Amino acid sequence: MTFSDLGLRAELLRAVEAQGYTTPTPIQLKAIPAVLKGGDLLASAQTGTGKTAGFTLPMLQRLADGPRPAKRQVRALVLTPTRELAAQVGESVADYGRHLTLRSHVIFGGVGQQPQVDAIRAGLDVLVATPGRLLDLHQQKHVDLSKVEILVLDEADRMLDMGFIHDIKKILRVLPEKRQNLLFSATFSNEIQALAGKLLDDPAMIEVARRNTTAELVDQAIYRVDREKKRDLLAHLITEHDWQQVLVFTRTKHGANRLAEQLSKQDIPSMAIHGNKSQSARTKALAAFKTGDLQVLVATDIAARGLDINELPHVVNFELPNVAEDYVHRIGRTGRAGSEGQAVSLVCVDEHGLLKGIERLIKRDLEKRIEPGFEPDPNAKPEPIENGRGKRSGGGGRNGGQGQRRQGQAAGQRSGGDEARAPRRRRGGRSGSRQA
Repeated sequence: MTFSDLGLRAELLRAVEAQGYTTPTPIQLKAIPAVLKGGDLLASAQTGTGKTAGFTLPMLQRLADGPRPAKRQVRALVLTPTRELAAQVGESVADYGRHLTLRSHVIFGGVGQQPQVDAIRAGLDVLVATPGRLLDLHQQKHVDLSKVEILVLDEADRMLDMGFIHDIKKILRVLPEKRQNLLFSATFSNEIQALAGKLLDDPAMIEVARRNTTAELVDQAIYRVDREKKRDLLAHLITEHDWQQVLVFTRTKHGANRLAEQLSKQDIPSMAIHGNKSQSARTKALAAFKTGDLQVLVATDIAARGLDINELPHVVNFELPNVAEDYVHRIGRTGRAGSEGQAVSLVCVDEHGLLKGIERLIKRDLEKRIEPGFEPDPNAKPEPIENGRGKRSGGGGRNGGQGQRRQGQAAGQRSGGDEARAPRRRRGGRSGSRQA
């Protein structure tokens, strides 16, 4: 089946063809017809499945023949958890809507609000936003949400993890009662189902990947190594195998900075992105990484959420995540759209409990490797693991380190400035990146 079989108009088909896509992905095959019917939708799809086009294309089609928005009004609202994802969705809206006379804009944290106010003033067909800046502009009466026809919650599970539920409720209260609601999530967790029960009206349900599964095309391996040898092992693997475009995950912002600096000193071009980096620094690093000018991008979980890099070949867990589900999200950055990828985790004795939790979650034992010259000390003793808040806890607790669960993680994210809400910490802006 092709995109032309899905009932999309010629202008959208031209845009899809220009992007180089010919065959719809499973989520697109199911979501596009469902959205075109006008009903609510609850969809579970991992990142990299083409879900953005799955709601963007039919949303644009439904808006194309409708009335133009009045001043400060918005016809379709897409809420995302992070600035990077907002920018990517916004670029997809622009790419796919290039042959339509629709106006769109992106707002999120990191720059002044005046350019956003100016863009919204004439009215928008599509507004892509993170919750904090949207609430700010609404409270200042710069945006009118009373005429929203379509609401999209993208990566709703992450928005809940980041503590956005109260913001979402505030936004829902100012939306019109009659509208189309589209909720996309990586999982159908109990929390997501509870939100869907309050938000959606007799929704169509789509699930294209089982919960907490990992991509079949991703080669996953564990390298056992002492904690103090991790950096040298990573540099060795990158140079020995000539890895290009390597996305490396650390638990903390400080750890990301330190690792990027150390790799750069070893002639491996590296930069870090996390919530404490300015938006311009994050945008610059991501752009250089996508073009191949930057070999290694070191990121925390929240900064990397929503990153979409075509055919990313290598993901490295320099440190295992404290929450096992984040392992699935991390390695989901590679092995996309039929491309093979490699996910490598450097595991020291401190992280054995976390590793067991991950293997229980994905229901498989991961291949264990030892690189010659980097053999771990069999007598090494585990030490407490530093979490995202700079505190230390055991790595072998309940569920392999998940005893801290989401409360601790959310608190660590709030301190990072990635749009998770501390009082009066609302920002906005736009940057360029793309998502299929």
